[in-house]
Amino acid sequence: MRSPRLYEQLVGEAVGVPITGWEFAWLDGRAVGSDPSWSYPELARPLLRRAGSLLDLDTGGGELLVELAPLPKHTVAVEGWAPNVPVARDRLTPYGVEVVTELPGGEEEFDVVLSRHGRLPAEDIARLLKHGGTLLSQQVGSDDLADLNAELGAPRPYARNWTATEATAALETAGLTVTEVREERPSLTFHDVGALVYQLRAVPWQIRDFTAERYDRALRRIDALIRTQGHYTVTAHRFLVQATRG
Repeated sequence: MRSPRLYEQLVGEAVGVPITGWEFAWLDGRAVGSDPSWSYPELARPLLRRAGSLLDLDTGGGELLVELAPLPKHTVAVEGWAPNVPVARDRLTPYGVEVVTELPGGEEEFDVVLSRHGRLPAEDIARLLKHGGTLLSQQVGSDDLADLNAELGAPRPYARNWTATEATAALETAGLTVTEVREERPSLTFHDVGALVYQLRAVPWQIRDFTAERYDRALRRIDALIRTQGHYTVTAHRFLVQATRG
């Protein structure tokens, strides 16, 4: 039987792994998240089949957009985080997708706007959607992994509340009609402390001053808990909104 890996080995490996795009395959078998009751891709695909134009906000490395292919002939992906831009262009250019770093400046350009775990700029979405167009967004709520931040002694991840209530109000104020809202708090389970360190590196806004050295004492406490219980579970926060422009 293989001996358990030391704390230093697990953390050192997680710190050394390059992170590009929103690819979390490194966590396979090491962290398991419960999905919301809805499937974002299954909700998006019927919209794209009827669309001639698509805008994807905060596309990351384009991972999800590729899964949704075939894509409308006129598809634009926005990605503002510099390390992700070349990754997204390499992945999406073969699909005829233009990757830009800023929101388009026009009006009534897109039949569908998608935003999965990205921004939700309500007024810009209303401007860019054609009449009869649809927004579909899955958002990370402001309570996301807040229990993890508390355990590590870090500030809450978000300074303001961001829930389905706030998102709905913003979209309606911008003139859109919200047609569907769902909100859930699924679990996320880590099976080793290295997976937790990788997660915090991949989503740096969760704990903005995170380094393994700075949070060493708290990470060792969680490591001991995992070795005793076999896992460490925290609570995610997701909500879905769909809206149309009349």
